[in-house]
Order: sequence, then structure tokens, then C-alpha cells
Amino acid sequence: MAQKMLKFVQLERETPEKRAARARREDFHEIYAEYADAKAAEQASRCSQCGIPFCQSHCPLHNNIPDWLKLTAEGRLQEAYEISQATNTFPEICGRICPQDRLCEGSCVIEQSGHGTVTIGAIEKYITDTAFEQGWVQPIRPKAERPESIAIIGAGPAGLAAADALRRKGFKVDVYDRHDRAGGLLTYGIPGFKLEKDIVMQRVEQLKDGGVSFRLDCEIGRDHSFAALRETHDAVLIATGVYKAREIGGPGSGLKGVVSALDYLIASNRKGFGDAVPAFDSGELDAAGRDVVVIGGGDTAMDCVRTAVRQGAKSVKCLYRRDRANMPGSQREVQNAEEEGVEFVWLSAPKAFLGEGRVSAVKVGHMRLGAPDATGRQAPEEIPGAETTAPCDLAIKALGFEPEEIVRLWGVEGLEVTRWGTVKADFRTKETSLPGVYAAGDIVRGASLVVWAIRDGREAADAIAAKLDAQAAAKIAAE
Repeated sequence: MAQKMLKFVQLERETPEKRAARARREDFHEIYAEYADAKAAEQASRCSQCGIPFCQSHCPLHNNIPDWLKLTAEGRLQEAYEISQATNTFPEICGRICPQDRLCEGSCVIEQSGHGTVTIGAIEKYITDTAFEQGWVQPIRPKAERPESIAIIGAGPAGLAAADALRRKGFKVDVYDRHDRAGGLLTYGIPGFKLEKDIVMQRVEQLKDGGVSFRLDCEIGRDHSFAALRETHDAVLIATGVYKAREIGGPGSGLKGVVSALDYLIASNRKGFGDAVPAFDSGELDAAGRDVVVIGGGDTAMDCVRTAVRQGAKSVKCLYRRDRANMPGSQREVQNAEEEGVEFVWLSAPKAFLGEGRVSAVKVGHMRLGAPDATGRQAPEEIPGAETTAPCDLAIKALGFEPEEIVRLWGVEGLEVTRWGTVKADFRTKETSLPGVYAAGDIVRGASLVVWAIRDGREAADAIAAKLDAQAAAKIAAE
């Protein structure tokens, strides 16, 4: 091991080449290049192989990161892929969009010692991209087929992760989704410059080739009743995610040109697929030539500002009520946005949207950080009389998402929800108040990271399989 690893003292951290800001402003392609074989092996060799791998313990999936870094350094890429795939359903996606600076890389021991973290995310991406290129990623082929069928509502990361795990166990799996393409936010919420769509589609095709059935353009409560799904399947998993935008309210919030982040991002991604999008084609959801103001400080806000730049916005500002150190979004994304010309207005929040019929400006109140709130973060408070006005003819609300009222929309009786509207499910088994009905991902935990949704989906699949195994065993014993 000493020959191949522990090279962090001699070798500096080196990330994949990033395209110049001027060039990447012109398209929606990913901004980072791929590692070459030698560079991936070199950077993987910087891993210290520490006795307690904090990178692994701080990964929601507890990926065996030191093991596949060592195998990459040794040139054993197929084995590295197999170990990576064992704990992560979609490593090629997590390698691109996980906030590694807040998770695995942020916990790297050599980073804490001042040597610069191992580039875990870029190597993870490289391993699985190579696996697809070399044909190592094969369709699912269960050892034995089972008679039970599972309905999964939602084709986002939680639903797809559960579908993969259940199909590998031999269950029949039907995935229902309201959109015309699978992937959920991976397909329609995350822009191509972070996750090109062929990456998502190749994984969806792999699931289809393995026997997962997709019922798309299908809305529960309209095309199929929830009760019918329970009658025709042995278990149901709710993995719808959360899509309802948090409203900002205030004077002028109903003006034309004040739009939700998800509507804006979905329209942009659909145009990337070549779809007809009337709201985009009319200019309503197109930032070209506009003064754009995005409100929020999370990763969705970063997606919006960087999308607006690529659409040819006249100017792009991001208003966030706290300072840079306290924003929830990835600092790497903030840096990328700044390089691309986005102006961040820290400690600011909209007080009113101005205009006649359509928004033409935003009245901005300026803030300071006061005493900590209930979460321990310093609460922003407005500075009396500190106001400015920013020109704006497209205001994008990126304040987070809330769950839709699925109990009412689906006509479900007996499904318990929390006071936040999320589905109440057992922490370990993911089973809800309805027998045989499970829930996973954002619809349970609230808006969160893709990697957490993958973990929840995998755990739900294990719990469903365990319950059906127990039922089958009890039936055999009774006979």
C-alpha cells in the first residue's frame, strides 16, 4: 500500500480542468473535464488510507471511499466500480452533484492537516463513466424472479434507487411518474452544466433493460387511484419528492415576471431536450435580455443564477438575507457563479416588487446578523431605513420547497402526515401508518440532498423485501 498510496505529501491536490467562464457562459455543457487515467490514479494515490475514514462516515451512503481510491491508484478500475456501486446506486450522478465540500471531501483527514483534500467526487465520476464506456455496467439480472410486485410513486432519485434495489431482489417493479421522462429533479430540476441529461437517461435505460417498468405521464389521483395501486401491488412506496414552492408574499409578489425557481428550471431543461415550452417561447420563463433577480441562497438559487447567465440575461443578482459564510448552498457553486458574472448581494432581502402589471424593480431591504435563532444560526434582522432599488424584469423565487397535499390530492384516508405536511414514516422501516405503504426521500425528510434520497430509497427497498420475506415465510409455515 505504501508504494501506491500516502502520496499527499509529494503530490498536490489537482482538480479536473474547468472550462473558462467566458466559454461556459455560452452553453449548458458540464464545466469540468474528465480525469485522464494517469491523473485519476495519481490523485487517488493521495489518500492517506486512515484508520478511521471520516470521508466514509460523513457520506450518507457510507461509501467505501478509501477502498475504491486504492483500487483506482492501482489501476484496478473495474473492481473500484464494483465496490462503488455496492453502496451507491448512482455514483456517476453523486460524483457530479453531491456537495463534496460539505460531506466526504470536507471531512478528509489530509484536508484537516493542510495538504488539500483528495478529489473524491471527481474520481467517483471518473470510475463510473469509465465503467459505462467499458460495458461493465450491465442490466439487472435477478438470480430468481419473485411473484410480488411493488408500485413506486415518483421516478426521482429515491424512487429509482428503490426500483434498482427491489429489481435486483427479483421483485416486479412499476414506477409511476407525472412527467414524461424519468429522473425527477435529476432530469428537470438540475441544469445540464451540473448534470448533463444523457447521464441520467443512460441510467434510466439500464433500469428499463433490467425489467423495471415505467408508467410516465401518469398522475396519481387523476390517471390511477392510490387505492387501485394498493389493490394491485403487494407494497407501495411513496417517493414523490417535494415540489411546492415556498411563497415569498409581500407587495407586488403577484406581478407578472415573479416566478418560482422550479417552473423556471423545468422550462429551461425541457428546452434542452428540444421540447416545445410555450411559457419559455413567449419569454415569460426566458432570461434573455432581462435584469434577473434571484431570491435565495441554496443550491437551487445557484442553479437559477447560472441558468440565467447562459440564457443571455442582461444582469443577474442574487439576494440572500445572511452573509456568505452562512449561506446553505455549496461554496464551490458560489465561486462558479461569481466567475460567470453573477453579483451576490449579501445580507439583503426583497421588501416589495415594483411595477405596473409586470415587475420592473425590486425594493431591497438590507440586513445585519443578530442573535442566534432556534437552530443556532444568527438570525437576520432588517436595518431600519437601509433600502435600495434594483432593476428587475424577472424575479425568481428560490426559497425552497414544501410537500404537496397528497392526502387531499390522492383522496387517501388514514395516511398520517407531520405538521410540515411530509409523510410520517418509521425511521427504520420507512413504513407509513398504512400497512404495506412506505415512504422515502424528500417527501419524508423535506427538501434535502440527492444522496440522502438515494440512501432512503435503498433502505426502503430493504425494508419492503424484509416484510414480504416474512409474509412469505409465514404463509409457508401456515401451510
